[in-house]
Amino acid sequence: MALKGLDIFKLSPKTNCKECGCPTCMAFCMKVAQGALPLEKCPHMSADAIAKLSEATAPPMKTLTVGDHKFGGETVMFRHDKTFVSRPVYAAYVCDAMPVEVQEEKLAKVPAVDYERIGERMYVEFVNVNHFEEKSADEYLALVEKAKATGRDLILACADPDLAEKALEAVKGIPAILNGANESNYEAMSKVATAAGVPLGVSAANLDALHDTIAALEGLGNKNLFISVNDQNIKEAFGQAVRVRRAALKNNDRTFGYPSIVHVQRLTKGNKYLEAALASVFTCRYGSIIIMDEMDYAKALPLYGLRQNIFTDPQKPMKVEPGIYPLNGATADSICATTVDFALTYFVVSGEMERSKVPVNLLISDAGGYSVLTAWAAGKLSAGSIAKFVEEHEIESKINNRTLLLPGKVAVLKGELEAKLPDWKIVIAPNEAVQLVKFLRDMQEAGQA
Repeated sequence: MALKGLDIFKLSPKTNCKECGCPTCMAFCMKVAQGALPLEKCPHMSADAIAKLSEATAPPMKTLTVGDHKFGGETVMFRHDKTFVSRPVYAAYVCDAMPVEVQEEKLAKVPAVDYERIGERMYVEFVNVNHFEEKSADEYLALVEKAKATGRDLILACADPDLAEKALEAVKGIPAILNGANESNYEAMSKVATAAGVPLGVSAANLDALHDTIAALEGLGNKNLFISVNDQNIKEAFGQAVRVRRAALKNNDRTFGYPSIVHVQRLTKGNKYLEAALASVFTCRYGSIIIMDEMDYAKALPLYGLRQNIFTDPQKPMKVEPGIYPLNGATADSICATTVDFALTYFVVSGEMERSKVPVNLLISDAGGYSVLTAWAAGKLSAGSIAKFVEEHEIESKINNRTLLLPGKVAVLKGELEAKLPDWKIVIAPNEAVQLVKFLRDMQEAGQA
């Protein structure tokens, strides 16, 4: 648990603050405890004092960075307590025990899931490359080279220190995690991971053994660790993931304060429906890296949507970027429709428009991330804001059609909007998005769209 402001005050060097004259300004210490200021801002603290206090005030769960991804740093068990910090990532699974054609088929699917939703890239972030003892080093290294070609970050699951060293050398320069330390090999594996500058995944038969192994690794100076959750069965895996997180956050046991790797593909044994369901469970509680047999759109769409909902600051509404969104192959001669930038509104409205198959240019204006009626009540959606959007985004120079559909729930804006956009024909759309399909098709049949 992070220190309180008074604790920082007591531990800090007793020098007089230039601002108020008190020993190491209490107000500054309170702000540090709240996370509003970094310790480095204090001009009186030595580098040694800053290092010690930084460790003492750091979150109970260590923050690790692999490539562009951050893991850990969590301070609460539940999102409603504050907010979650680091979103989980998903990894596709391949191993050297698979036939070559299966390996290539699975790796070929990795780049296929890659799209953008509400300004966030949704893709398979990692490839987990697993080694079986029965397979040769050459077979494993050949598979590592194939996984490397996907362009994704890698998890090298290998418990053989010599082979792990060769695999890390083969992927040098690519963000990677070495996962394979246990009670019997942790010292040798730690040397390999430390020399390569990569995090080390550690596992054990039970929580006591896991705690002892992590403590031993920390004694060797290695705190760049992931906890590989027990994969014997679903109950054990979920229980360990929760207990490890609770021990770190509630009991301030920093030995368990590391991100978790969950092998969902081992728990579900080929059941793709159970795999998707279980991945969603560990997205909520508490997988940092979730390894799946394979990821396709059927799994990706709900999982990434769930992740985005949970790991978004609840105080900040999810918004889409204002602009022109051509739907169904819309061109400059297609009709226009407008709505707000609230993500849920956008996806509901755009989904129904796409279902109609009628080309429409959907104009998204900045409404503060509110829904239609809320934005209108707050003054974020008005005739003036729509007209301003049309002007600032040079809509009239980009689109020839002058028909604009206005959300039915703000039909009251029609007269004022016609005054501000005299060259446009303002049409009141239905109140509910589900009615848009018939409405647009009727317009198209009447030659109005």
